[in-house]
Amino acid sequence: MAQKADIGLVGLAVMGENLVLNMESHGYTVAVFNRTVDKVDNFVCGRAKGKNIIAAKSVQELVSALKSPRKIMLMVKAGKPVDEFIEMFIPHLDKGDIIIDGGNSHFPDTIRRTKYLESKGLLFIGTGVSGGEEGALLGPSIMPGGSSAAWPAVKPIFQSIAAKVTDGTPCCDWVGENGAGHFVKMVHNGIEYGDMQLICEAYQIMHELLGMSAAEMHEVFKKWNTGDLDSYLIEITRDILAYKDTDGSALVDKILDTAGQKGTGKWTSVASLDLGIPLTLISEAVYARCLSALKDERVAAAKVLSGPSVAFKGDKAAFLQDLEKALYASKIVSYAQGFTMLREAADEFKWNLNYGGIALLWRGGCIIRSAFLGKIKEAFDKQPHLANLLLDPFFKEKIAASQDAWRRVIAAAVMNGIWVPAFSTALNYFDGYRNARLPANLLQAQRDYFGAHQYERVDKPRGEFFHTNWTGRGGETASTSYVV
Repeated sequence: MAQKADIGLVGLAVMGENLVLNMESHGYTVAVFNRTVDKVDNFVCGRAKGKNIIAAKSVQELVSALKSPRKIMLMVKAGKPVDEFIEMFIPHLDKGDIIIDGGNSHFPDTIRRTKYLESKGLLFIGTGVSGGEEGALLGPSIMPGGSSAAWPAVKPIFQSIAAKVTDGTPCCDWVGENGAGHFVKMVHNGIEYGDMQLICEAYQIMHELLGMSAAEMHEVFKKWNTGDLDSYLIEITRDILAYKDTDGSALVDKILDTAGQKGTGKWTSVASLDLGIPLTLISEAVYARCLSALKDERVAAAKVLSGPSVAFKGDKAAFLQDLEKALYASKIVSYAQGFTMLREAADEFKWNLNYGGIALLWRGGCIIRSAFLGKIKEAFDKQPHLANLLLDPFFKEKIAASQDAWRRVIAAAVMNGIWVPAFSTALNYFDGYRNARLPANLLQAQRDYFGAHQYERVDKPRGEFFHTNWTGRGGETASTSYVV
């Protein structure tokens, strides 16, 4: 009798190939298929040669090669390709078989697919996989959600191949129902956008305001990676700044300043608007990439628009200490916003999210892995229903210790015309969140003046609405009060 595979995987691009090799190295037999069948042959005769990997030349062959219940993981482009493969597999599957989408799918699609496949007696998992090429091969962070009945069948495989924290706990656990896994991965990617933008702004400040070379900045990031900012993104920034081109100069200085994106940051920003959560830092990071893409316009504008002359007149070492604190404080705000959005989504979609557990999933293997996430887990372990990370004693003290430095850095950047949208919006969010009274009272008066939208009063119970005939000509009829 031919050997049967523990799991099948479709899509032999970089992530797919490396996940297969990861699974096989942990003792699992994997069947593989790719729409371009040549890739199957190349893989099995190349990187996978001599390993417990079964080549399938068709969907039917893949299904026939699998143990029951069949587990098929799709590592294909998000959107239409996922739906196409689902439809290809359905006729060949039996009740209780499992389809897994491991790509960066939009969470509403995962909600829809879970319901659709369950209606046919099948199970579906939508899982985030973070860590890039290296993580897929050596241990990624895995964030599964979908049909909860499917979890016991895939749990041993996923937790075997996932990254492990220092005590051996895998960076993989069940996140929640239907689209929860892909929602958590989306927020992860949004936070990744924010982290990267903050680091880039720190780099810009060092480069433009302090006039530092790539080699000098490398030393700063090297030092930062031994302290509070210890993280994968700080680590790779350190390495990038030290990398030399063939002529011996810093390669980073020769890279065109236009950033790409695949859409998950945008999805995070749009979802925050739908949920009514001020995800300002991640949104600014998305817009920063959009602005960077306007390269030709910016080059033209630079010739006709002017700002202040850049002139730093201070203690560089002291300013770099301020910059480290400003970066850390801004990072706290980014994560505070992200976890607030997870809390709101859990309420909206009836997910039972474990916020400390999510921080643990991100503690290793993924792009945003950092020592910092351990503190987030501790915060939610102490207060599972914590409204905002800024209210946790540890983070409150860190912000208090960093606040003066944070303000000095942003003031220096603004006065010298250095572009710092993420740093600035982080501080603005903090100042707004700590303020018991914002100017929305005037805004509500304006809305009532021109549209009779009504307002509440500080001297009356919440939920009572009032309208004023501001001009004497508007009458007493008011619009229905509602919030979108």
